[in-house]
Amino acid sequence: MIGVIRVFTAKDPEVVNSHGNKINSLYGIPVINRCIPDQPQGIHDAATELAAVPKIVALGIEMEEEGAELIVISCAADPGIKELREAVSIPVIGAGSAAALTALAIGKPVGIIGITEKPPIVMEEILGEKLVAYLVPEGVANTTDLMKPEGKEKGRQAVLTLLEQGAETIVFACTGFTTIGLADMLRKDMNIPIIDAVEAEGLISAYIVNSSCNRSGQGGLGVLL
Repeated sequence: MIGVIRVFTAKDPEVVNSHGNKINSLYGIPVINRCIPDQPQGIHDAATELAAVPKIVALGIEMEEEGAELIVISCAADPGIKELREAVSIPVIGAGSAAALTALAIGKPVGIIGITEKPPIVMEEILGEKLVAYLVPEGVANTTDLMKPEGKEKGRQAVLTLLEQGAETIVFACTGFTTIGLADMLRKDMNIPIIDAVEAEGLISAYIVNSSCNRSGQGGLGVLL
């Protein structure tokens, strides 16, 4: 079982469970989903990230005590990842580094779509010269903006602009794009790699969990094949 930490506070179970459900449907791993408290607009700047870190650490410790074998911080900024790794004894995966590493493995020029003024530092550091462009959809300033009726179309227009700027792979720098199903929409009419950060964090998490099971003789890597 893995624990998925949402940094966007929500009461709707469908929203809260959306990232874990995506991981479970793709990789077959049992998931528990939790939101940190008092962050209704998620993390969208330095102040909201600073406020979120102690909440992430506290929730991660709680999840380990409940039996999680691995924790995912489902936010592309990888907030609190260093602090949480120091606080728990199980692996901790960040959505941003998972997505950037997946894109780097493809080896093509990368365009990032996000919601902050600049792309997450962790993604910039990993992608280096492969990062050719970054863009925020028009009218989007936080996660809740993505959930408006026009959210998907604004995301699609931003991706088209990134392609015009030389991108040959698109990476999501906000897991809110997963919540609105943007990747599924883009893949219907764009023949390029679309790296959804939640799918990427799930891929790496599944590899770790199932490799561990394989070594203990209790499972295997079949879920990844």
